[in-house]
Amino acid sequence: MTQPLVAREGWSRIAVAFAIALTVQLFGGLWWALPFWLLGGLVLQFFRDPPRDIPVLPGAVVAPAHGKVVSIEPGVDPFSGEAAIQVSIFMNIFSVHSNRIPICGSIKHRRHWRGRFFNAALSKASAENERCGIQIETKEGTKVSCVQIAGWVARRILTYVHVGDEVKTGQRYGFIRFGSRVDLYLPPYSEVLVGLGKWVLSGSDIIARLPETERHHG
Repeated sequence: MTQPLVAREGWSRIAVAFAIALTVQLFGGLWWALPFWLLGGLVLQFFRDPPRDIPVLPGAVVAPAHGKVVSIEPGVDPFSGEAAIQVSIFMNIFSVHSNRIPICGSIKHRRHWRGRFFNAALSKASAENERCGIQIETKEGTKVSCVQIAGWVARRILTYVHVGDEVKTGQRYGFIRFGSRVDLYLPPYSEVLVGLGKWVLSGSDIIARLPETERHHG
C-alpha cells in the first residue's frame, strides 16, 4: 500500500485550517485571509510524510526519528534493565514527525509511562516525561528498544504496533505531534555511526550497526 505524502494524523487539522482561510477570504478578502493561508501551509508542512529509501544491510539500525542527535551516552534499557547505548533524537516543529522501526524483528514489549511535559531536548525528559516505548527482538535474539517522548508542546503520542507484531526496518509505526524526542537503546558495543549534532532522516539514515556477536549468535 502506498504511503500518503501527508500523514493521516493531520488530515482533519489541515482541512480545518484551509477551510478557515477560505471562509475568511470569502467574507473579508485575500489580505485578511493571508495569515490563515500561511498558517494552513505551516500545518501542511508539519504533517508531511515523504517516502524514504530504506537500506537493507545486515545489522544496520536506521534512525527511528527525523531530527537532531542530542545525546549519545551509556543508558539502561527500559524493558530489560540491562546496560545499553542510548541515542536520543530531538524533533523540532519542522521535522517529519512519523516514527519508523529501526530494525526488523518482532515486538516483544510495549509500555506507556505517564509523566510530565518538560522540554523534550532536556536529558531528564527520558525519565520524567510522558512516553511510550517498544522493544524489538530480531530473529537472532538481539533486543533494541525505542521510546517516543512527548515534549512541552507535543502531548499526544501515537503508537500503532502491538506485542507480537512482526515489523520491518523503516516501517512507519507511530507519530508524535508538534516537537518531541525518540530515545533508542542499543546493545553494548554496538557501533554508533553518528555524532552529536548530526541531523538524521527517519527510516533511511543508518545510525548504528549491531555487534557481530549479536548478529550471529543472538
